[in-house]
Amino acid sequence: MNPIRAFRNWRLYNETVRELNRLNARQLNDLGINRADIEKIARRAL
Repeated sequence: MNPIRAFRNWRLYNETVRELNRLNARQLNDLGINRADIEKIARRAL
């Protein structure tokens, strides 16, 4: 994989995880997301 693309993917993954972790349980529930699924969802965002 291209190093630039790998870096961008890493940044996108981390940003997605950070943003989802900022939400409280009710907000996550409204989105249909379980806190345990955040990392899996962030990986799918790539």
